[in-house]
Amino acid sequence: MSSSRDVLFMRAALALARRGLGRAAPNPSVAALVVDERRSPPVMLGRGVTAPKGRPHAEAIAIAQAGDAARGATLYVTLEPCARRSERHFGPSCTEIILTSGIARVVIGASDPSPFAAGDGATRLRAAGIAVEEGVLGQEAALLNRGHCQRVRLNRPFVRVKLAQTADGFAATADRKPLAITGEETRAYVHRLRADADALITGIGTVLADDPLLDVRLPGMADWSPLRVVVDTQGRMTPDTRLIKDAARVPVLIATAGPEAVRAKLGEQQGVEVVAIPKAGEEIDLPALLGALAARGITRVLVEAGPTLANAFAEAGFCDELILLSGPTAISTGLPAIGTALADWLKHADMLETRQIGTDTLTLFGKNL
Repeated sequence: MSSSRDVLFMRAALALARRGLGRAAPNPSVAALVVDERRSPPVMLGRGVTAPKGRPHAEAIAIAQAGDAARGATLYVTLEPCARRSERHFGPSCTEIILTSGIARVVIGASDPSPFAAGDGATRLRAAGIAVEEGVLGQEAALLNRGHCQRVRLNRPFVRVKLAQTADGFAATADRKPLAITGEETRAYVHRLRADADALITGIGTVLADDPLLDVRLPGMADWSPLRVVVDTQGRMTPDTRLIKDAARVPVLIATAGPEAVRAKLGEQQGVEVVAIPKAGEEIDLPALLGALAARGITRVLVEAGPTLANAFAEAGFCDELILLSGPTAISTGLPAIGTALADWLKHADMLETRQIGTDTLTLFGKNL
């Protein structure tokens, strides 16, 4: 049974782990705390969160900070420690680091289904005489690591779809011209959403109509801009878009059924990668696209596109969460924000959150685990 102290420290670890979302791929964002519970009150000796690009791991950072003082202490970790390393990486696993550190007790949030852990971490720790408590705030930890777990189990990342709509449910005018729907506070919130993602997916229609940058422009967070992925089935991308001109700073991946034509049109552009993705019918095969992103270590995706692509993700069964941002103004007629497949998805989704952002309304839909 978890103690109130275990819950308190695990909650602190989860808050730290959330700060690494969008930075840790191809690994999950994990946090670890080394705490000396023999003192009154307990003293935190070290803390760590998965470093950018996945190395070093949180446990290694926290234990290194604690040094010799880790002996006899408790380690709180949001995800089960890895029990082995991949062939590409050398050095001890987190389990081996814990075993040699003198840590006396390990408190784990969620289990890790990856082949580098899969229960072996906790098993090896117990076999060595270390007390192990599992499942502390397990549901919250599982939600935090959902992208990593889906990549392992389903060969696809966690997909979050973002849509903006007018007060009466439209995403654009009847002639499909873009609208300024939401206010400054909401636009800042969207930049924070982008920072939480490993990749951002948009459609070529949005690129050609709006010429967006789709980066993170919050103060001090320029380095948090995710990989920008453009679904361009027919190869319509042009070299004069802001995305292509900005690719040397923030990379762009173009997913298309005709890569040779796109490469010929764009020429050599630093930061631009053109990837062949097969079609399913007349459009890009979304399972193939998400599988290709998963193979690159992408765990969390934000779909920031128009209603057509958003609806396609729902129709394919790849909408895990919908963030619906509703502005205060009605326009009476226009392009509906919610397509038929997404509307059907919403019938079976849970409303997870609703709140005001300035004059706008945020509503989050998904599934309670």
